Amino acid sequence: MKKKRTLKVALATVLGLSATLASAWEPSGKVDCIAPANPGGGWDFTCRSVGNVLEELNLVPAAVQTTNMAGAGGGVAFAHVLGKRGSDDQLLVAASTATTTRLAQQQFAGMDASMVKWVGALGADYGVIAVSKNSKYQDLKSLMAAAAADPRSVKFSGGSANGGWDHLKVLIAAKAAGVSNLPQIPYLSYNNGGEAITQVVGGHVDAFTGDISEAAGFWESGDLRIIAVLAEERLPGKFSTIPTAREQGIEALGPNWRGFYMPKGADKAAQKYWVDAIDTLYSSDEWKAVMAKNGLIPFHPKADEFEAFVTQQVADIEQLSREIGLLK
Repeated sequence: MKKKRTLKVALATVLGLSATLASAWEPSGKVDCIAPANPGGGWDFTCRSVGNVLEELNLVPAAVQTTNMAGAGGGVAFAHVLGKRGSDDQLLVAASTATTTRLAQQQFAGMDASMVKWVGALGADYGVIAVSKNSKYQDLKSLMAAAAADPRSVKFSGGSANGGWDHLKVLIAAKAAGVSNLPQIPYLSYNNGGEAITQVVGGHVDAFTGDISEAAGFWESGDLRIIAVLAEERLPGKFSTIPTAREQGIEALGPNWRGFYMPKGADKAAQKYWVDAIDTLYSSDEWKAVMAKNGLIPFHPKADEFEAFVTQQVADIEQLSREIGLLK
């Protein structure tokens, strides 16, 4: 009798394990990663670099394809996911503080942060202000002094929409530097950081506002001088020669996390797979090398904390936007 009972328990355990294995979700074939901008910017960097490491770690069965979908500061991609890909298990979308900024300012009409699944963050990409190698501005103080004397005299370019995160960083720095009439500061919006930088390098715009990963290549080639990083302290490694805004007497901080969201209607097992995959990728040596090369600073809230972080950041940026006059 006891033997039969033992066999029944063993059989139930095996059947239960088989059911668990059968229900475990894994990606099959190609995975799509939407970068909500043209090639050359931070979202494009996120999709392509993460895609490469996912492939290296065998966390995907085939290639991760990057699809560039520019428009409305990420709004075109957000609407596309909600309207056409709402249950796609094999879709990731690059996101950042630029995304939460647009959501905070109600720029995605009728859409909000609760409508997607926030997968995870893979580091913070700190904001920078940079000028061309031949610029007359040698540091952030001289640039902001010119803006204080005449807000219209200094033109900025960035890869976010007007009122977006890159624009907001200029206003944060200018406000901290005592510049008045903030809305008068010219800000030219481009589809990505790469396009915005070429305007500065070409002498058409005075300064670039974006993130360190976007500016790194132009800085290393000598075409761009980064006059301030908007971080609490200097970045590590090769970026340690770049001064912070804070050490120049301007209390301006601009951390830009990089990560992903996915369709909220995707299978729950698929959502868990991607959350776990991002966890695995973040702790890998391969990703640590990518972070070091591109100036990313460690930033990775736990899976059960990331959604709450995004919700809080949206609320904080909404308040800041009202203070600066971008929202009524």
